[in-house]
Amino acid sequence: MSTQRYSVTPHPIDTLLTWVKSGEIAIPEIQRPFVWQATQVRNLLDSLYQGYPVGYLIAWRNPTVKLKDGTPSAGKRILIDGQQRVTALMASLLGREVLTKDYETINIRIAFHPQEERFEVSNPAIRKDVSWLADVAELFSPNAKLLQITKAYTAANPGVDEDTLFSTLEKLRKIVNNHVGVIDLAEDLDIETVAEIFIRVNSAGSELSQADFAMSKISVNETYGGNTLRKAIDYFCHLAIAPDFHGIIEKNDPTFAKTDYFSQMSWLKKENDDIYDPAYTDMLRVAFATEFRRGKMQDLVALLSGRNFETKQFEETIVEDSFTRLKSAVLRFMNETHFKRFLMIIRSAGFVDAVMIGSQNALNFAYILYLTLRDLNTPNAEIERLVRRWFVFSVLTGRYSSSPESAIDYDIRQIHSQGITDYANNLIRGELSDAFWESALPQAMNTSVASSPYFRLFQAAQVKLNDLGFLSRDITVRELIEVKSDVHHLFPKQYLKKSGLTRGQYNQIGNYVVAQSEINIAIGNKEPEIYFGQLIDQCNSGKKRYGNITDQEELRKNLNMNCIPEGVEKMTVDDYPNFLNIRRVLMAQKIKTHFEGL
Repeated sequence: MSTQRYSVTPHPIDTLLTWVKSGEIAIPEIQRPFVWQATQVRNLLDSLYQGYPVGYLIAWRNPTVKLKDGTPSAGKRILIDGQQRVTALMASLLGREVLTKDYETINIRIAFHPQEERFEVSNPAIRKDVSWLADVAELFSPNAKLLQITKAYTAANPGVDEDTLFSTLEKLRKIVNNHVGVIDLAEDLDIETVAEIFIRVNSAGSELSQADFAMSKISVNETYGGNTLRKAIDYFCHLAIAPDFHGIIEKNDPTFAKTDYFSQMSWLKKENDDIYDPAYTDMLRVAFATEFRRGKMQDLVALLSGRNFETKQFEETIVEDSFTRLKSAVLRFMNETHFKRFLMIIRSAGFVDAVMIGSQNALNFAYILYLTLRDLNTPNAEIERLVRRWFVFSVLTGRYSSSPESAIDYDIRQIHSQGITDYANNLIRGELSDAFWESALPQAMNTSVASSPYFRLFQAAQVKLNDLGFLSRDITVRELIEVKSDVHHLFPKQYLKKSGLTRGQYNQIGNYVVAQSEINIAIGNKEPEIYFGQLIDQCNSGKKRYGNITDQEELRKNLNMNCIPEGVEKMTVDDYPNFLNIRRVLMAQKIKTHFEGL
């Protein structure tokens, strides 16, 4: 018995272009920037002209859905592989405009040299050279008359044989008769399987996900404004990184500039905070989980296709409802008040710089929680406390570092069924026991990775507790982080290297403190016994060498808030392993103090 779930049929390129123009086949990527270079378009035309194969296209007909009156409606074919090739053909042969990565509408004009039978990207020099046909789209226009074009060319290029030229141009025009294999996926394939095929066949250039497939599903549904919704998501993400992009949207997309989406996101034109710069995957994840109480993107794809999870049928009313709800959720995500208050909460937990945010999914779920609690009319003060606490807890435990979709799906369901307070308290009691703080966390801090979430948490704790930088009398850790200060090795790196220690040994997070650059430079490669001895001398009216601390009690407090073990002034390289063990325990206790104060 055959297990083949597809058919392969050759179709002329002309037929494919007719399908696209009529809407029979939908291109998911049509609303996203055209990513091919103009030279790739040129090469595609050359391959067709030479008669070379240009690969297969893969299409899938959307599930047949029940309309409101109960009658079935066959869905469009969705082109899930081959978007760039078809768009390139539309741009070059039909003269259709494409969007650049800056969402600027441009034409890609490909020139043809009939005598050399050569293609090139059109440019001003070519347009002035009568030996070139500057835009092949003119040849494919329904009004084009090949004989007139031939006579005009030969008149401008004496010596060119008219019959040979006519034959060459005829050969070029016939490339639309070339056949391309279209793989039609079986209509009864479930959405999860099609999503997996989409991801696999598109993964050669860059890794794709269920969110990419969801975005494609959104863009092809013009009935419920999916194409505009997709633009809104793309534009918001771009604006969050580049506020100047606001003017480009107004100039290049005046229709979109009149939408509610644009008015909701326009506040970003004056926003430079980069703690949370979401990608479209993040926006979809947050909006979907908040509105639908689910975390798996394949469920979003199913709902946008009209799937009734109980009857396993596809219904138009579910498509309409899903788009309406998703649009509402995206607008809530974009809301200036929501977004800024959420960022304020994250900052109030001590995370004051983008470099301190190691887990985007922890940030995503914190925003899901924030929006969810707002929808549940939770008091603002309680929202702040719960979101802060959950965010730090999820970073501390790496809750969303693996299988984030499953974790988000589980958590959002439990929050709605148990209530956030009971659910969070039970989780925290179970995972953050005394053994975690006293043993598991110090052991986890035995790492040389400076981007470790534990070092970021330690820094956040220092920010929240208003600690001073190492050996600083007036400058806080917060201020040092915000000006991108140095991370200083308490046992200097060169000193440990000379003593035979490896990179993994001297680059321990237990050996790091945040310090002013001038203090870091002044310490240089001196071993702790020497520079701490000089510090003590500095506090006994001696020469100032490191910062402005001149009082022993002030020095003791500074070392204490930076979790530096007592007796460090007597330590040598032989004491280094024990120093690390003690300091990790002290750092873990500071993180615990921070967490319990949230």
